[in-house]
Amino acid sequence: MTEAEQEQAPDFTALEQEGEIAADYVEGLLDIADIDGDIDMDVEGDRALVSVVGLKGTELVGPGGEVLEALQELTRLAVHRQTGERSRLMLDVAGYRERRRAELTKLGTEVANQVKERGEPKSLHPMTPFERKIVHDAVASAGLRSESEGEEPQRYVVVLPA
Repeated sequence: MTEAEQEQAPDFTALEQEGEIAADYVEGLLDIADIDGDIDMDVEGDRALVSVVGLKGTELVGPGGEVLEALQELTRLAVHRQTGERSRLMLDVAGYRERRRAELTKLGTEVANQVKERGEPKSLHPMTPFERKIVHDAVASAGLRSESEGEEPQRYVVVLPA
């Protein structure tokens, strides 16, 4: 690994620390809300992953993942407050993000196939940055290009013909 690559490579120890801070913060929120759940922490690529597992309800996910997005943002702010560094951590609750990733990958592939057949661009519904990234990756894997358009929170993906 070159010196430049080492400087750009994520610091595993810093990501572990970020995950531990986030896990403690989320555990505190669960205690305050009197919600039972276990916390798993991992590092994947260049981000810490914190998962709340063992929940019976979806109150921490909310409609369309809105509550989960808000919790993730609060958790990132808590990490930033303690470390002084911007956090890219990913928070998941009851496997919601993994299920959503599979749904969006399928959607991106299906829409890419439609665009290939029809030769016309297709716009999708507004999505979060996490969701748009998954669709962009699926479209790229299918050999097409896509762009994000619009303003948050109404930003959406447009799949373009070759």
